[in-house]
Amino acid sequence: MLKRSISRQRGFSMIEIAVTLTMIALLAAAALPSVGEWIRNVRVRNTAESLQLGLQQARTEALRRNQNVTFWLVAGSDNRLVDNSCALSSASGSWVIALSDPTGLCASAPHPTTAPMIVATQAGGDGGVTVAARSAASTAASCVRFSGLGQLAGSSSLPADDCRTPDQIATVDVTHSSSGARRLRIVVSAAGSVRMCDRDVASSDPRACPA
Repeated sequence: MLKRSISRQRGFSMIEIAVTLTMIALLAAAALPSVGEWIRNVRVRNTAESLQLGLQQARTEALRRNQNVTFWLVAGSDNRLVDNSCALSSASGSWVIALSDPTGLCASAPHPTTAPMIVATQAGGDGGVTVAARSAASTAASCVRFSGLGQLAGSSSLPADDCRTPDQIATVDVTHSSSGARRLRIVVSAAGSVRMCDRDVASSDPRACPA
């Protein structure tokens, strides 16, 4: 009886433990590429959604105030923050909603009358995500202005430091610096609508970007 009891309580052998650890390591190694791709795609999606929500908020604020409100893409010394080192940038995921150019004043508290009359700010510092905002003429763009009717507003005669019509954002492409990641696009129409689409799906897919 004693011998049987001892036999039943015997633990794992070193060989069994080694085999088990090897199998776990192999499974983990096989899963790592897909996990890494998933993380990159989540970061791309998060940045694209932040930009889409910021543009929609700027339009909603313009409608609510019945006056022009502008969405500005900005970059500073630290992509994880929106601070007063900011400058306009067509390649940043950080944004400011304000009534006038927020360059050098992005950390200002929201205020209805003190320039730049900030409404909201959002940092976009997801690692490896790339952003490219362009105008309808495919030139680099860093802002878009919505009128009190929710449509794009502006004029080519505005000062150079304002958000002029020819230079306003029409599309924002968001992807990752690593190959194989999702390629999303935010499209801003002349009527002011803001839509996210996927550049890699078939044209028959409702998620496809307009031609």
